[in-house]
Amino acid sequence: MAQAENLQHSLTSTAKDLGPKAWLLLAAAFGCLVVSLFAPDTKMQQVATVAGVSFSALVLLIRGLVFWANRADRRRARDLQALVGKDTTPCFTTDDFGHVLFMNSAAQTRFSSANGDTLIAKLNDHFASPASVLFRLQNRAKNSGAAREDVVTRHGHTRLSVHAFATGRYLWRLEEFVDRSHSGRGAEMLSLPMMIVNKTGVVLFTNEAMRRLIGSRPKRIDRVFNSPILRSGEEVTVAGADGPVRAILAEIDGIGERREIYLLPIDERPDGNETVADFENLPIPMIKFRADGTMHAVNAAARSLTVLGKDEMRPIHDLFEGLGRSVSDWMDDVLAERVSTATEVMRLHREGGSDVFVQVSLKRIIDSGRSGVLAILQDATALKTLEAQFVQSQKMQAIGQLAGGIAHDFNNLLTAISGHCDLLLLRHTQADPEYADLVQIHQNVNRAASLVGQLLAFSRKQTLKPELIDLQDVLSDMTHLLNRLVGERVKLVLSSSPDLGMIRADKRQLEQVVMNLVVNARDAMEDCGVIRLETETITLEKDTQRGRVTMPAGGYSIIRVIDEGCGIAPDQLERIFEPFVTSKGVGKGTGLGLSTVYGIVKQSGGFVFVDSTLDQGSTFTLCFPVHAGSVAPKPALPKLDASVLNKSVEGVILLVEDEAPVRAFASRALRLRGYTVLEAENAEAALKTLEDESLEVDVFVTDVVMPGLDGPAWVTEALRDRPNVRVVFVSGYAEDFLSEKQARIPNSVFLAKPFSLTELASIVHDQMMH
Repeated sequence: MAQAENLQHSLTSTAKDLGPKAWLLLAAAFGCLVVSLFAPDTKMQQVATVAGVSFSALVLLIRGLVFWANRADRRRARDLQALVGKDTTPCFTTDDFGHVLFMNSAAQTRFSSANGDTLIAKLNDHFASPASVLFRLQNRAKNSGAAREDVVTRHGHTRLSVHAFATGRYLWRLEEFVDRSHSGRGAEMLSLPMMIVNKTGVVLFTNEAMRRLIGSRPKRIDRVFNSPILRSGEEVTVAGADGPVRAILAEIDGIGERREIYLLPIDERPDGNETVADFENLPIPMIKFRADGTMHAVNAAARSLTVLGKDEMRPIHDLFEGLGRSVSDWMDDVLAERVSTATEVMRLHREGGSDVFVQVSLKRIIDSGRSGVLAILQDATALKTLEAQFVQSQKMQAIGQLAGGIAHDFNNLLTAISGHCDLLLLRHTQADPEYADLVQIHQNVNRAASLVGQLLAFSRKQTLKPELIDLQDVLSDMTHLLNRLVGERVKLVLSSSPDLGMIRADKRQLEQVVMNLVVNARDAMEDCGVIRLETETITLEKDTQRGRVTMPAGGYSIIRVIDEGCGIAPDQLERIFEPFVTSKGVGKGTGLGLSTVYGIVKQSGGFVFVDSTLDQGSTFTLCFPVHAGSVAPKPALPKLDASVLNKSVEGVILLVEDEAPVRAFASRALRLRGYTVLEAENAEAALKTLEDESLEVDVFVTDVVMPGLDGPAWVTEALRDRPNVRVVFVSGYAEDFLSEKQARIPNSVFLAKPFSLTELASIVHDQMMH
């Protein structure tokens, strides 16, 4: 099929080539026929007659083929006109040699002024090196039927596509995408010569000032500069329209691996000095420094960024503060060309305001015959602020993990101390001299457990019992206690909104949060003052950014604690919620109050913000999402009376605990109640024990976090063969740390560390009775 089509195309092409010369064949045929009439012998007459008839037939064949070919071309032209004639994108058809056979109206409007009848000629001013691009695309279309390529142009880029719709016929389509960035057409308004070059050295765009300077529109960068190596900030020689032109070159990276090159022509003055044209109005902040670091020149953009006065010239080491190295040493490296790239982010010294960071690129230049550096500046404050926020977030997360790990280990120790203390109390009465000491030990253990709870609160791993509560009721109930906390010299004013929504939180922990904030407000006002406790409900229509967090859209119940105290210094606000960080004097605070507030609020799904001004006071704002549903309360631990707990019971308990002191206490406590206790120091040992199929176990008591397999993992495996065994999980972390895994384990309950002998016995007895 393809061979027949190629043969037909060859015949048609040959006929079209011979068409204009058909009259010669017709004249030859006429001559032969005349000869046949007047030839002297019969043989010559026959030969002339055959030749004349053959030439006549060939003429008819050629004319028929030409007619058929023209008819096919007219049909294709009608089809193309119907298909792309009104397309707003320029479309062409060409033959194998690139001659344009058809142009739609958009192409005629866009390229009517182009010289030549080939597509290469029409696109010659549209982008660089069109011949190679068109040749490459046409060969691909000839082999595969179609091809497409995006070509960078002076004003953006063009998507050039081609389709082979017939043998030797190609349909081209040019979709132009105009670059809307600051370069391109926007640079036409600059009086400063500039050009955009791709990574291969092809000139994509030159503005009017550059075209005037060099007298043409160059195609490659080597047609403009005499030097093959260009360095930003150094003097170059440009092949200008009226001869060589000296200029200072400034180069910045553009979009898509493009290079934006700006020229600052050097004008010769009558007095022999030189000036750099348009340096003042260059849109890039630039400063010139001499080799000794003194400022030589600064343009308007740099003065605006650095807040320098018109005649103010500050040395480089007074203007910038190096981050980790001396600015003078860095400048010496640039002057000596010991570094290939010299770009760093530095803090900018300027009067008033917060820290401003700039990205400074130093380039060695020769200015008035002397070495110096050109500093190209870019504002990097937003980037540096984002980096600081990220580092702070990582630090808070790391501190939380550390606090949670320490609290978990302390809970194991406190469980062992408290448990063995309970065992000793069982052998002593109140009449014994040691009884009071044991009670004192027990009370101190409880105080230590409360301190560990504050660490867990910050790390958001404490055990909460969330419920739907009304803030107005909670604060009203706390008013009497809060008034006693603030004393007589400080006045507490409660202003509560009547339409507060219900929130989901742990009531006891929420009361602790409010008390911590009120006590801090009281301590911030040494003499007297007013603490305002305000509540309201707000509704966010869309996600709202505040500080470093984004509050999702929805309703929020707000609590504000406002004082008139000394305020918090700005440098402490960033770290105020970290553990052991306090704005109080030495010995006046542990630094755990606000970290506890932070942890409880975050674990409850809320947000906490602080606003403070020195000598005017602080405002702490708590935001809790409003809940419209109901929450089923978690079942409380069973509380059995002493008579039940003292009864001897039977049952087999498998106790799995990696902390030996905790395991020793728990096993003795359970054996005292009459249980048979099997001990295992890890999950692997527990599974080894359960390999005995004749062994009957009633309850698994297991720690959650252990080396190797954790509690839920080994229990899930053990329940495959013993589905009726009930489970008690114990952990120094919060129950939420386990909730997802525990939900998939039937007949399981949770006991938080540190637990007492009575709590352990009660929960095991309850599991045994079910």
